Amino acid sequence: MSGKYANVPFGYEPAQPSRKGSLIFYDSFENVTDEQLERAAAIMNARAFKQLVLYPLHESTVKRMSQDSVQSFYKREDRLHEWRCDHPSAPIRVEGLEGKRKKYTPIDTALRHIQAEYPSPLFLYMTLEMANQWASFDSFTDWIKGLRLIIDGQPEQVHPRLEQYRHRWEWAEE
Repeated sequence: MSGKYANVPFGYEPAQPSRKGSLIFYDSFENVTDEQLERAAAIMNARAFKQLVLYPLHESTVKRMSQDSVQSFYKREDRLHEWRCDHPSAPIRVEGLEGKRKKYTPIDTALRHIQAEYPSPLFLYMTLEMANQWASFDSFTDWIKGLRLIIDGQPEQVHPRLEQYRHRWEWAEE
């Protein structure tokens, strides 16, 4: 027995937490502006998420997904840590899984890690380009059923699978 008993009045029910869930910003963060980061933080506060998780991608992951060249991982990660330090009271975390792995990490592996590590419900925050890339993967249909998606960008050309699951995502500006 633990020995940690507490006396409570009859009918007592513990208060429900006012904040729940996680907002995960999944991107390479090569072209993400401070305004986009601020928008994600504002959504976290407006919707009362427990935390904002910034998930930067390793260079090899970005190369496999889009063939774009990016700065080295530690430079992009340092920029995110600096931005996070400018918001000391906000519950913001920079995920370092890809920095530890130092190789290509499929989005399925990343999402399984996120699902195991962070409290649900899970909301993915992505740029329009990243969301279109993710929608082109076969595993998209399995994952979109368990996650919600917030897309940051201008309403332009949207992947047909994103249109098919329009009820599972929304624009960040709405």
